[in-house]
Amino acid sequence: MQSYIGVLARSRVPLVDMKWSQIPKDIKEQIWEAVDMAFVVGQGGKKSVLASAAKKWKDFKSTLTSHYILPYTNDREKLSQPPETYKFIEKAQWDAFVASRLSKDFESVHSQHAQIREKLEYNHRLSRKGYAGLEDKLKETMPGVEIDRSTLWKRAREDKHGNIPDPKVAEKAKLIDELQKQVSEGKVSVYGSNDVLTMALGPEHPGRVRGVGAGISPRQYFNLPKPQRMSFDDRLKDSLRVLLQEETKKMEAKAREEALRMEARTKQLVEAEREHFLSQLSQLIPNFDPSMLKPRISQSPKNPMSDKASCSGGDVRSLHFEDDTAKNGKHQEDEVKEEEKKDEEKEEEEQDEKEKEDEEKHDDKVIEVGDYSNMEAHLL
Repeated sequence: MQSYIGVLARSRVPLVDMKWSQIPKDIKEQIWEAVDMAFVVGQGGKKSVLASAAKKWKDFKSTLTSHYILPYTNDREKLSQPPETYKFIEKAQWDAFVASRLSKDFESVHSQHAQIREKLEYNHRLSRKGYAGLEDKLKETMPGVEIDRSTLWKRAREDKHGNIPDPKVAEKAKLIDELQKQVSEGKVSVYGSNDVLTMALGPEHPGRVRGVGAGISPRQYFNLPKPQRMSFDDRLKDSLRVLLQEETKKMEAKAREEALRMEARTKQLVEAEREHFLSQLSQLIPNFDPSMLKPRISQSPKNPMSDKASCSGGDVRSLHFEDDTAKNGKHQEDEVKEEEKKDEEKEEEEQDEKEKEDEEKHDDKVIEVGDYSNMEAHLL
């Protein structure tokens, strides 16, 4: 993507002697739209893309100046046409650009920049991928290890063999290693901008942060939460993880709500069954007092989905309320039937005794009549 941004910056932005802030907005918008159509940049990526385009446009002008103009100040013939490598540059723009680079004003500015470059002590050896490319490479070779900017700063100044040719840089790299060791041992604490690299190199310069690349300000890097300094892939994974956690919470809440509804429904059914059973007992047993069962049914049965720890002591008895109530009801019903059977047997016995008494009375009357007849015959 960075190479594509560089192509757009070189081909679409006019080669004029002005600042990036003076470039028309419609040209910047064209660059952003082209990048957005070709790559998945993500939210908030427009600012980074345009910042990268600005740097590449500036670097392009610097390359033209140092390689194709200043070496040929005495050979006007070679300066009359754009370089073969960049034939897309219009002749009018090239002539205007060459004239601006050969002016007295530019010569003064160029001299000042040269003096500033001479003061740079710790030049890096990064490719065009920059710190972002270096960080991606280290993540592949050092999985699971947190890569801070002090590590990036040190690695950016190593050669392909892992050595640091510059003695000054090597001294700072050694100090970084010592500070990192002390931090891991808990002897040194880091917080905010006072991290290992700041301890080794000194305070940051206003407006930029060492060891992280261009486009990141101290306010962004040190004051924002770390997830916002992640790569795009890490931010995407983090977003998916948060989304999964939210969905899991919703499912758990729904399950708890369903469990509560089931528990309430179970209580309603048990209460209705109890009322129905008490009504039946009142009809079967004379003078039945429902309060005699209240100690056994004062607590409603627990839902099997509720906490297991609650199922102890009196709660266990309440869980078996239905079985106990059913057994008590059956026992009461058997007693009623037994009483009815005894009453029937008693009535039968009383009926038998009554019939027996009637027969005896009848026999007595027959005897009396017989005796009277015999007496009458005797008299005759």
